[in-house]
Amino acid sequence: MKARIKWVENALMVGESGSGHAVVMDGPPEHGGRDLGVRPMEMLLLGLGGCTQFDVVHILRKGRHRVDRCDVEIEAERAETEPKVFTRIHVRFIVAGPGLTDKVVARAVNLSAEKYCSASIMLGKVAEITHDFELVDV
Repeated sequence: MKARIKWVENALMVGESGSGHAVVMDGPPEHGGRDLGVRPMEMLLLGLGGCTQFDVVHILRKGRHRVDRCDVEIEAERAETEPKVFTRIHVRFIVAGPGLTDKVVARAVNLSAEKYCSASIMLGKVAEITHDFELVDV
């Protein structure tokens, strides 16, 4: 896996993944940015959310369950001093699908968190990560 980050100006940069997709990242004005893109640390949370969401949907579908919705909301806290690593991360899933039960969704969330989500397991080495979910009607 490879990535390339090109500095454009001030705090503005463009990241390109090995698969050829690009994303704009920028800093806040107080750090020389123009607020034109996601912050790099926010990108870590987005990656975590995408990784675990992919797992949960895949696990549910593999169990022959229909998934009509799977949203992930993440809240994180960072250390007060440098390096300002994540110290706590809470991941909340909002899931819907006919026939889904708390037991089935809990199993998928736990499998992702404990076995499959590389991002979650890696970030869990420096931050306390908690998970919960809500089953909703579509």
